[in-house]
Amino acid sequence: MIRPSLLLRLCGAGLLALSLSACISLFPEAEPSQLYRFEGRPAALLSAAGERTGNVGVARSGGSFTRAAAGDRLLAITGAQASYIAESRWVAPAVTLFDEAVARAFDLNSGAARLVSRLEASRAEYSLRLDVVRFEAVYDRGPRAAPVVHVSLRATLARADRSLAGAQVFETQVRAADNRVSAIVEAYDQAVGQALGELVTWTNRTATPAG
Repeated sequence: MIRPSLLLRLCGAGLLALSLSACISLFPEAEPSQLYRFEGRPAALLSAAGERTGNVGVARSGGSFTRAAAGDRLLAITGAQASYIAESRWVAPAVTLFDEAVARAFDLNSGAARLVSRLEASRAEYSLRLDVVRFEAVYDRGPRAAPVVHVSLRATLARADRSLAGAQVFETQVRAADNRVSAIVEAYDQAVGQALGELVTWTNRTATPAG
C-alpha cells in the first residue's frame, strides 16, 4: 500500500514532468546542444563593396548590450513572459558575436568611415558608442507560430572634442520563415545585417572629414 505522503510526492513529480513537457513543446524543434552563430553581413554593403572613398577614423567607445540577451542563450518573448529557447545556444556570447559583426560591417564599407583599432583610438576623429537595447525573438502570433526577431540599437557619434555629431536609433524586424531554431537564427542574421547596414551608412553621412 502506498503511503499518502509518497502518493502526494509521486503526483507532484508527475505534474511537474507534465508541466515541463508542455513548456518544451512550445519551443521550436532543435537537436540537443546545438550551437549557432550570426554574422550580420549587410547585403547593401556587400553589393556596393568597392574601393574606399575616404578615411575618417572612428573608434568604438563603450556601449551596452541588453543583459537578458547578452549571453549565449537565445531570448524568446511570449506576451509578458521571457524565456530561453531550449537546447540551443550561440557559439559565443551574443555581445561578442555582435561586436565581431560590427567590425566586419565597417570592413566591408567603401565609404569614408573606418573603424580603427584600440591603438589608433586616440587619433580617431570620431568616437562611436553602440547600445543594443533589444535583441530577441518575439512570439507575437502565439507560441507555435514563427516568431519575429527584433534588433534595436542606439548609436551616438561624438567628435574628438567630445561634441555631439549625431545620435540615431536603428530598429529592424525580420520574421522567421518557420518556428525552427535554424530559421530563427537566419532571421537574427538578417536583422543584425540590416541594422548594421543602416548604421554604417549613417556613420558615413555623419562623420565628415575634418577641415
